[in-house]
Amino acid sequence: MALELTCCDCGRTAPAAPPVADYRCECGEHLWVRTDPRGFDWNSTVDAPGVWRYGALLPAASPGGVADAAGGTPLVRTPSLDDPGGVRVHVKDEGENPTGSFKDRGSALGVALALETGVETVGTVSHGNMAMSTAAHAASAGLDCVVLVPDDIPAERLGIIAQYGPTVLRVEGDYGRLYEESLRLGEERGVAFLNSDAPLRVEGQKTTMLEICEAFAPEAPDAVIVPVSSGGHASGVWKAARELAAAGAIDRAPRLYFAQAAACAPIAEAFEAGANEVKPVDAGETVAYSIANADPPSGRRALVAARETGGAVVAVTDGEILDARDEFARAAGFCVETSSATALAAARKLASEGELGADEDVVLVATGSGFKEARTGAGDETETVALSDLDERLAKR
Repeated sequence: MALELTCCDCGRTAPAAPPVADYRCECGEHLWVRTDPRGFDWNSTVDAPGVWRYGALLPAASPGGVADAAGGTPLVRTPSLDDPGGVRVHVKDEGENPTGSFKDRGSALGVALALETGVETVGTVSHGNMAMSTAAHAASAGLDCVVLVPDDIPAERLGIIAQYGPTVLRVEGDYGRLYEESLRLGEERGVAFLNSDAPLRVEGQKTTMLEICEAFAPEAPDAVIVPVSSGGHASGVWKAARELAAAGAIDRAPRLYFAQAAACAPIAEAFEAGANEVKPVDAGETVAYSIANADPPSGRRALVAARETGGAVVAVTDGEILDARDEFARAAGFCVETSSATALAAARKLASEGELGADEDVVLVATGSGFKEARTGAGDETETVALSDLDERLAKR
């Protein structure tokens, strides 16, 4: 399938070679796949699983296997998380994807097109969800996979990645440089690096928003809140909103809000400053480590997406994040990864500031499952009771 890429900033277009190149515009912005949504409506969806339901807006067909399990995650109305001011909360549970995060959407598309274009090896730079997802989808499709991780990666996380059989390389030195190096070396060595902002990954990740909007059709939610790291997922949900609006499938785009941890919040800082560019920051330690990206490659796209839809970029503290993670579990029964909890923490902050109004429908994108995260001390206060004392103890509960 012949693809064309376009720049959302300057409008430049370029043909797409097999997915091994550094797809960036001459202006410096990342390119994304050019899609013509004219003629699309909700009747254009097809009887296919997961992300492939939206084949009319995607550049590749399903390769089968685990790719058919990507997407199609539940959107759950959660009254127990409603704000006292009247905001109606819905949770998009991305932990239901095959490797437990939204990354499966992008991996499914990237691997599908790699197969169609004869690419034999895919790869990624990641020490978490994207590494697991890329390796799993490559294994299902029979492709070789290379995963580049930092040399200090925890052993338990390495084990989760390694189970899918990729070549895992621990790289010493500046982990921040790996993104650029992987793109350069991938083009030379024929490895399609499906990094966070790769056009095909963004195409898959846009289906998060397609599913949300279809669930509300013919209306649309008032706001969608998404944790943001590199800006790739933010780019995808914004691209989907633009396409649906252009097709007339929605009458307006939801306000897009993006959540970051205050210890590493370059996009939020740029938003608050009224800046047009996102500058790198010195990252501090945060419990939301998987979104602690000090120099987000698509940060500017997230910044523009928030402003153009009337949304914002919000920074929340570690204390607010941990409280939100506990509230997800104890009030609504969702086990989410710490980074996902930033969405609820941001919702609480936005509601308190009057950014979210009474009777508005707000979707929190819970980007990944918390079952892969160790929770140190979580059971320290667990009570032990003798079997003979159980009846008496239950009577006191």
